[in-house]
Amino acid sequence: MIDALNDDKLIHRIGGRFKFTALVQHRMRELTEGARPLVERRGRNDFEVAIQEIVEGKISFELPEEQPVEQS
Repeated sequence: MIDALNDDKLIHRIGGRFKFTALVQHRMRELTEGARPLVERRGRNDFEVAIQEIVEGKISFELPEEQPVEQS
């Protein structure tokens, strides 16, 4: 699992280290608040589960669509 953090392909697939870190942090928060893991826990903590979910492509980083700004 930690080896996955050294894989530049994974980091580039997400869109860079900042987006990767934001994705991990967001998913860890969801798991802490009771979200179900998308992979088997197998004794892993929330951080390890979040990384495994990213490695397996179960979650990804997507920005919300921009809403048009109304002008008055």
